[in-house]
Amino acid sequence: MTVKISHTPEVQQFFEEAAGLHNDNGSPRLKRIVQRVLQDAARLIEDLEICEDEFWHAVDYLNRLGGRGEAGLLVAGLGLEHFLDLLQDAKDAQAGLGGGTPRTIEGPLYVAGAPITEGEARMDDGSEEGVATLMFLEGQVFGPQGQPLAGATVDLWHANTRGTYSFFDQSQSAYNLRRRIITDADGRYRARSIVPSGYGCDPQGPTQECLDLLGRHGQRPAHIHFFISAPGHRHLTTQINLAGDRYLWDDFAYATREGLVGEVVFRDGGQGRVAELTFDFQLQQAQDSEAEQRSARPRAMQQAH
Repeated sequence: MTVKISHTPEVQQFFEEAAGLHNDNGSPRLKRIVQRVLQDAARLIEDLEICEDEFWHAVDYLNRLGGRGEAGLLVAGLGLEHFLDLLQDAKDAQAGLGGGTPRTIEGPLYVAGAPITEGEARMDDGSEEGVATLMFLEGQVFGPQGQPLAGATVDLWHANTRGTYSFFDQSQSAYNLRRRIITDADGRYRARSIVPSGYGCDPQGPTQECLDLLGRHGQRPAHIHFFISAPGHRHLTTQINLAGDRYLWDDFAYATREGLVGEVVFRDGGQGRVAELTFDFQLQQAQDSEAEQRSARPRAMQQAH
């Protein structure tokens, strides 16, 4: 027989105490959140009849997840980061806000402070010459009425041919394949880089362990991340997923969206096989100064040497 006690006044009062609601210290906002987490967790335990072994296995899993720094990867893989985009889309629709390039997830691999250049940049450090395919990426940033935005910041980052990112992959040089480009008078940015590879979760890591139990793969298509910002305009977090990749519409992180597929053109010339990719961005008008800024999400920062 299933026993349920989470709804009783005694247990509810206990959770209020555990969440700090009976004292005047701390954060009222966090207290309410923790109270809700405790209440919902208790109902989950009861409704699904979670046994002690399952509960403590989950606690151990969270310890291992945090120890490997994969929490950001798991929330993407379980669709929670995509849900935040869907929720913001719905809020925008309700507020009558629309247009512009679609948003999509940031992912867990951004590093703040990349080198900044005017108009164009070389992104790679040359370490994969002879292995990587040279890529020329360019485009324009436009405002809501289609006017080119000079002085916009195009902050972009992507993986190397092995699907790994600088900073997190210590074999790469600092800020390899990470740059900030200020658009020229025509709102144009240009980057010389290499064609990135998609990547998969570590087969031995806790994220893939969870996905295995869900019967899912942990693969991402080749993609390029972007932060686009300009004074008076709403900050845009998005990414281009490259056409032709087998995981384009089967991205374990659910980041591929209509309007965010980049068509890569390959040409043979004096530099060998070269990839060309053109992608433009359109920003929305900012409703206030806060909308011009990216979220305050904690992010990695390269340490100065």
